[in-house]
Formats: sequence, C-alpha cells, structure tokens
Amino acid sequence: MANNEHTITIDGTEIHFKAGQTIMDAALSAKIYIPHLCHYPGLTPSGNCRLCVVELNGKHVTACTTQAQFGQQIRNQTPELHAARMAITQMLFVEGNHICPSCEKSGNCKLQAMGYYLGMRDEHYPQFNPRREMDASHPAVLLDRSRCILCDLCVRASREVDGKNVFAIAGRGIHAHLIVNSASGKLGDSDIAVDDVAANICPVGAILIKEKGYVTPIGRRIYDQRMISEVAFDEHVPEHEEHGND
Repeated sequence: MANNEHTITIDGTEIHFKAGQTIMDAALSAKIYIPHLCHYPGLTPSGNCRLCVVELNGKHVTACTTQAQFGQQIRNQTPELHAARMAITQMLFVEGNHICPSCEKSGNCKLQAMGYYLGMRDEHYPQFNPRREMDASHPAVLLDRSRCILCDLCVRASREVDGKNVFAIAGRGIHAHLIVNSASGKLGDSDIAVDDVAANICPVGAILIKEKGYVTPIGRRIYDQRMISEVAFDEHVPEHEEHGND
C-alpha cells in the first residue's frame, strides 16, 4: 500500500516515492522524464552534467542527487529550465568533436538524442574543434577523448560494476580530462575487457568497441526508434550478455 506521506509533486502531478529514492528515481519510476546524460540507474549519481536541474521550492537542485522528501513541489518543464538545458547541450556539442553525420555512434548517442529532444537546431556557440589524444592501444576498445563529455559513467561503471577502476577524471574545470589508470596511461596496458560495462556505457562514442561499427544499420538504432525520454524508463546497468556498442 502506498504511503501517502511519501509523495512529491512534479509539474502539478503528485507521485509516490520509496524511502531513499532521489527525485530522479521517483520521477523515472512514475514515468516522468527529467533530462539527464550522466545519470544511470544502478550507478552512484554524480550530478555533473547539470541537465537534470529542477526547481525545488524555488531553488535549483540536481534531481539525481537530491533525496525525495514529502511535500516537495518540483518544477521540471519550464521555459527557463528548457533554455538552460539547451545551452548546456549546445556547449557540450561545441566543446567536443561530435560529427553526427559520420559518427558510428549516430542513432545510439545520448547527446545527439538530447539535441533532438530539446529541439536544438544549431550549436549556437563557436566550435572549439579540440584536438585531444586518441588511444587505440587496446586490441578491442578505442578511446577518443575528443568526444568525451566528462559524464564519468565509465569511471563509475568500472569501479562500481566491473570492479576494476580503469578510468578516472583528472584536473578541474577546463583542464578536466579522462585518464586511464594504467602504468603507461594507455588502455592497452589496463585490464579493461570488451564486455566490461565501462567499455559499453559511454553515451557519446568516446569509448567504442573496435570492429563493431555499423553492426546495426542507421534507422534501426536506439534513438532512431524511440525518443530519449522514452528509452530512459527502461535503462539499467546492463548485464554482460546485454552489452552492445553498435
């Protein structure tokens, strides 16, 4: 039986939550979509992409790290939040080399899907065209840092699910970057495996499985079929047999 003291309101809709759930957890359970890129059910939330910022009793908080508490009045779909999410998404596009028409991740890319969801028509900001190191030293896994959006999903997945701690974020602010925890700093000298969650959870194609590009034709990929706001309700940390980075 639902506990009436475990309710919050999102955009005028009252929903129930379980003790210990965050606002994001409660919203996803109630099939209410709050935009996000760095959140993944089953991994410790980090709140670093900032797309899930909502208004809680007049203050801005990240939905993935804020505990749901009785009586919270939350605004998720507002023109101001939409504009902020649009600006964040546009900045993520220009800050990396996201070449959607020729990217093998196209159709499976969350950043691209978020752009479609928000109605993004252009990048708005000047393109950075960053030149960052590509690591092709591993026989089966490729790391292209120019696409990394620093969501740290691979960091958390490696540490919390794979039990390996292959990746880490080094530096702060504009100097933040993804590193590999091996003696040489190369993937080839790490213990990452092709079926690790960390090798398959990247939302933008910064980490790809070699020799698997275009296994699923464009038009049949995840976000070719469904909006990101629908896919989010079914996400969970994949089992090893579910992996697929095509």
